[in-house]
Amino acid sequence: MRAERHSTLSQIVHEVVNLTPVFDIHTHLFDPAFGPLVSWGIDELLTYHYLIAESFRTVSDTPDFFWKLDQKGQADWIWKQLFTERSPISEACRGVITSLHLLGINPRQRDLSSIRKHFASWTAETFTDRVLQVAKVRKVCMTNLPFDDQERPYWERGFQRHPAFVAALRLDPLLLEWDRTAPQLYSWGYDVRADLSGKTMDEVRRFLADWTLKMDSQYCMASLPPDWRFPENSATNRLLQEAVLPFGREYNQAFAMMIGVRRGVNPALRMAGDSLAPADVPSVEALCSAYPQNKFLCTMLARENQHALCVAARKFSNLHIFGCWWFLNNPSLIEESMRMRIELLGLGVTPQHSDCRVMDQLGYKWNHSRPILAKVLAEKYGDLEDAGWHPSRPEIEKDVHALLGGELERFIGR
Repeated sequence: MRAERHSTLSQIVHEVVNLTPVFDIHTHLFDPAFGPLVSWGIDELLTYHYLIAESFRTVSDTPDFFWKLDQKGQADWIWKQLFTERSPISEACRGVITSLHLLGINPRQRDLSSIRKHFASWTAETFTDRVLQVAKVRKVCMTNLPFDDQERPYWERGFQRHPAFVAALRLDPLLLEWDRTAPQLYSWGYDVRADLSGKTMDEVRRFLADWTLKMDSQYCMASLPPDWRFPENSATNRLLQEAVLPFGREYNQAFAMMIGVRRGVNPALRMAGDSLAPADVPSVEALCSAYPQNKFLCTMLARENQHALCVAARKFSNLHIFGCWWFLNNPSLIEESMRMRIELLGLGVTPQHSDCRVMDQLGYKWNHSRPILAKVLAEKYGDLEDAGWHPSRPEIEKDVHALLGGELERFIGR
């Protein structure tokens, strides 16, 4: 009888997780109105930096020849290395196969030319809608950078926004490259100074307010290096304390921290050459403690940080953990972190985000993550049932909605 109850409960949990639409709270995707900035299709999938790095583990050549190829040539070479000469068994390669399968393309034909023909009938708009449908994603949060010369003009002239796409204001150049960013802000009419004197902090807050309103930003964010420390005296922390956080309190903007990336460890691989290192959880705790009226989102790249970060979130109600970022976005690590987070934080967490850069990836990342979430939740609900608490389907539906973006919406007040 107990086994039958657990089997029925597990079936309900898997159904609910599979059917619940997701708010994907962090991606690098673009609204289809951004035209050429929208990344989609088989060549974009194959030349994604995950697969570039993996491909160069199969050869002894330097990458110089690769960068001289056009994108089609690069995709052909990666297809040969990872899909023809060996089985595509890694998570990144499996993601390509899953993406094709979800779009109704038979990957067993193993013919890249035929696969390309399947994409020729789509436009960015129709493809986006199809992927949102197969991924069961209700809302996508972009990562938007006003300092990017290609992206900024779209925001300045305005565009008809896709109803599923919302913005997040990215601040990396502001916080990490102030010497370069200050002249740029000055040229845009903000009275800032390289030494942070005068009206600089007021003007930075004005800049943040202008772009928050222009984008209707859900939150602001930055990717911080593993050696970031708080309250260390630095330009980054001064800008954070005197501009970003006061602005956040006034405009109800949470500050999201993605901590742990080491840029350019292997410069020859370009974007594929980034790595990671453990970050400093006490710095996050110090920030949350010093600014209790601010809301903070946080994800860390190193596996070694995950337990301490969970414990920090238990101590500070203004800290919300989200997602399995980048090198953590692999099934074994996703399951480990999901189980730990739910055991320590209950429903007060967003266990996953896609971190997609290519539209097609939205389907595979959620297709791979949903069964893991369902497995963990079924186990936890089974434990509750054994203890005498019998969760109803409506209760499970409410919980899953919270874990798939609803709790984040509540936390940031959007």
